[in-house]
Amino acid sequence: MPTDIKTPPEIERIKEQLSKVSLPPELRLRVDLMIESLGRSSTQPNFLQESETAERYVSWVVSLPWSVRTPDNLDLKRAQETLEKNHYGMSKVKDRVLEYISVLNLTSGQARKESSVLCFTGLPGLGKTSVAASIAESLGRRFIRIPFGGLGEVSQIRGLPRYLASSEPGQIIKGLRRVGCLNPVILLDEIDRVAETSRGAIMGALLELLDPEQNSTFSDYFIDYPFSLSEVLFICTANNTRGIANAVLDRLELIDMPSYTDEEKISIGKNYLFPKVLKVTGLKPEQAIIEESLWPKIIRPLGYDAGIRTLERTIDGICRKVARKVVEGKGTQFILNEENIKEFLPTW
Repeated sequence: MPTDIKTPPEIERIKEQLSKVSLPPELRLRVDLMIESLGRSSTQPNFLQESETAERYVSWVVSLPWSVRTPDNLDLKRAQETLEKNHYGMSKVKDRVLEYISVLNLTSGQARKESSVLCFTGLPGLGKTSVAASIAESLGRRFIRIPFGGLGEVSQIRGLPRYLASSEPGQIIKGLRRVGCLNPVILLDEIDRVAETSRGAIMGALLELLDPEQNSTFSDYFIDYPFSLSEVLFICTANNTRGIANAVLDRLELIDMPSYTDEEKISIGKNYLFPKVLKVTGLKPEQAIIEESLWPKIIRPLGYDAGIRTLERTIDGICRKVARKVVEGKGTQFILNEENIKEFLPTW
């Protein structure tokens, strides 16, 4: 008499994952065939290993945002306020972002195939990464940062096939899974600093990401199925353009980030960094007060720096020292002036 063959629990778990999502028809068919093949090998010695591989693959496939989008906030006034709140100056950068949002307004939120991708270039510490995050905030989009500095293998972008022991998706797919939507802002950070040994392959993958004719069918080697990146807003940064392939440069709109003058640094320090660091360190504005005449010394504790990272570290060090004095009961308000500044400036 025929007997019912019980489905192994490993296959049941895979089917349960699939029941919760709607996959593209071709991909669903491929996964169903994988499960069918797995069922036929349930009595084989290597079944557990194959089922683990299949379950891991399916868990990635079902967690990707195949049709999930976040709504764009196209309020131009709000975007301008966000950029002004987060950044001092940078009028060219801000104008370009507002132009992009204006186009979205006139096209009912449908991003056109941009002829080029924004790429902010300049020395470290000029705010390239934070501007990209502000663009995402302005649009109400989720944000992914993928560091290219020191990137040594193209597999970190494209992933590794699932039949390999060390298989895993690349950073693009990992980022999309993390934010859970099709239309985030993805920052490709420091694209000029990839490892020389893999520069050619990485630049080829980068070109595929940035080219609207190719990125609508981006293929990660682990997922092994085209995933559309056409709704992603890509932004790049670079210290300079020497390490970027010409074909990639053709896809970029280079926006040079100028160095900050001392006057600009004073304004940034007083109006942006100091309030931010006070909040992070738990201090109230009345507990730490910096006299106006002191700012020229604070912005140049160790000489000239084109960016503001040194300035932020200096302000952070000052606030930490004030915080310690408050906790130790040495006072409730500290006014920094010419006489006591050396007591609060951090030393390296």
